Amino acid sequence: MLKPGAERLDRRTVLRWRNAVFAVFLASGLTFSSWAARLPRVRDELGASTAEMGLVVLALAVGSILGLVASGHIVHRFGSQRTIAVFFSVLGAGMVLAGVGVELTSYPVIVAGLVVAGAGMGITDVSMNLNGAVAERALRRNVMPLFHAFFSFGTMGGAGIGALAELLGVGVGVQLVVLAVLLVAAVLVALRWTQSEDVLDDPAADEPASTVRSRLAVWRQPATILIGLIVLGMALAEGSASDWVALALVDGHETSNAVGGAGLVVFVTAMTVGRIGGVWVLDRFGRVLVLRATALVATVGLALTIFSSWTPAAFVGIALWGLGASLGFPVGMSAAADDPRQAAARVSAVATIGYVAFLVGPPAIGFLGEQVGILRGLLVVLVLVAVVAVVAPAARERPATAAPQA
Repeated sequence: MLKPGAERLDRRTVLRWRNAVFAVFLASGLTFSSWAARLPRVRDELGASTAEMGLVVLALAVGSILGLVASGHIVHRFGSQRTIAVFFSVLGAGMVLAGVGVELTSYPVIVAGLVVAGAGMGITDVSMNLNGAVAERALRRNVMPLFHAFFSFGTMGGAGIGALAELLGVGVGVQLVVLAVLLVAAVLVALRWTQSEDVLDDPAADEPASTVRSRLAVWRQPATILIGLIVLGMALAEGSASDWVALALVDGHETSNAVGGAGLVVFVTAMTVGRIGGVWVLDRFGRVLVLRATALVATVGLALTIFSSWTPAAFVGIALWGLGASLGFPVGMSAAADDPRQAAARVSAVATIGYVAFLVGPPAIGFLGEQVGILRGLLVVLVLVAVVAVVAPAARERPATAAPQA
């Protein structure tokens, strides 16, 4: 059912909306990974130590967390479309500033740029997930995994652009300026085909207006915490693989660096395949059964990776780990946005939990791995992924959206 004046939401309009959100996710992935791919050059230009580079990376993380914490209030005030337009532009401006800082070999300029970029990234992430979740409801199909697959495509493309720029000797500043201009322009154009999250009829439209206190109150709600646990476990499974799977193969299974790198390729490929296939699986079996099944698959994969002494079996485990971890984050975003009254605040809260897992979890596993070995350190991930199977009912579809349309 649509609000008065929203009759324009025919199928063609909704499909354009979906495709526009694809473009935003793709651009976000491109922006982040095009910077990450140039970190070796940044280190060389600065003559930085590993510890100094850690501070550079930390600046982006700090900005992201600040943006995530503020995002619920900002999206509620301005709406997801305007928020994406403004803060994706902020993300681009921050990356340009960081690129200028590299050319000037100035740590303060780089750090300032990355804090700004991180804040823009965090706020954009929440608003694009919220807008995508509403587009999903309008389409009556489980397409959130595809949105996240497009983010993965963007990260792969951005890494390729960074590698090509390095090969051609293009400076970091030049690359980031050109990409920022092109991607901000592309996102602003794509937003013309999106719709407001208020376009669908809200049965709770007569509820009292959201306040700062009510938006903060979602952090005390059991549903938010349980969905957050789902996202926490699967985000940690994804983030720990990105940071540690190659080293786990090299140190734990005594393979070469090339074989370790191949393990990461297997994981990323399996995760992307899982997100593409997840649309059909979720439509057919629903969130709860799929989350339980994927948590089991990831648990088995992690167990094989950790305990198998045979490298081919470890590769099978890595592939299962990637497949199993592929749907937790997007399904958590969809579940967090189910209640229109609290969608922005709850998506913000759940995304914050997920991104803290991305940012804090892998270093914690590294510290633990220093004491007991990387493979044994990954047991923490295995336990948290197993918890996802227990709390999966928290993501159950609301009755109005439980039966997707083919």
